[in-house]
Amino acid sequence: MKSFVASPAEIAAVQAVIQKPRFTNCQMLSVVSATDPAWLRQVIPAPLEPNGDTVRVMVGRWQSNCVGDFAGAGVYVPARFGDIEGEYVLAMYMDIDSAILYGREVFGEPKKQAQSRTHKWHKKASGFVDRFGKRIITLEVDLTEDRGVTDARGVNFNIKAQPAANGLGLEDDATLTVADFDVHFDSYLGGTGKIKLESTDHDPLGSIPLGEVRDAFWQEGDLLAEARSVAKIPAANFAPYYYARVDDYALMNTELPTL
Repeated sequence: MKSFVASPAEIAAVQAVIQKPRFTNCQMLSVVSATDPAWLRQVIPAPLEPNGDTVRVMVGRWQSNCVGDFAGAGVYVPARFGDIEGEYVLAMYMDIDSAILYGREVFGEPKKQAQSRTHKWHKKASGFVDRFGKRIITLEVDLTEDRGVTDARGVNFNIKAQPAANGLGLEDDATLTVADFDVHFDSYLGGTGKIKLESTDHDPLGSIPLGEVRDAFWQEGDLLAEARSVAKIPAANFAPYYYARVDDYALMNTELPTL
C-alpha cells in the first residue's frame, strides 16, 4: 500500500525503473520529410546544433515496465551536441498521465495529452493524432520493403525546465538530457508515405515547412533506455522555447465576464 512517505525499499524499486525503463511490444509508424534548414536553426536551441535537413513524425503505441500501456506521437529533428548525434524532440503527445508525467519529469520530454491511433492492414499503415477536437497529425504509408530484423542504437535530446513559481521566467537553468536507446525490431517495413500536419492555438505543427517525403517505415519491437544530463542552458536563453512548447495559458480563460 502506497503511503505519503516512501520507504527505502520503495525508493530503491522506483529508482531501478527510472534507471532502466523499457518500452516493449511497440508499434511505430514514421514519415520523414525534407524541411527548411533555416527553420531548423530557429527551433533547435543552443547548445544543440542542427544536423540534417529533415523532420520525422511518428505515431505509435507501447507497453512498458514503468507507465503501463500507452499510445502517442512525436516530432523529431536531427541535432547534435558535440560529437553526440541524435534527434531533438520538438513536440510529443501521449494519451495517459503516467506516460506524460514520467517523460516530462525524467527525460524532459515536451509531452502534452492527445488522442492517437495507429493502424496496419497488410501493406498499408496509418496514424492519427487529435487534440482539442482537431486532427493535427495524419500519416499514411504504403509498405513495400521488408528491411528485416534490426538491432540499433538511437539518441534523443530533451530539455528539462520548469516555470518560476512567481510566473516570471524559469525557476532555474534548464537541463539538456540525452536518452540512449538500445533498439530491437522484429519487424521493420519501409515504403512511401504522406504526411499532413495541422495547428491548434496551442500546437504550431501546421507551421512546419514540409518538403518531399524522404522515407516512411513501420517498426515493431522493444526499446531499452538510459538517460543522463549533459549540460545546463541559461534560463533566459531557453525561456522562449519553453513558453512556445507548453499550452498558451493566456488563451484558456474561462472566467465569467464581470458586469
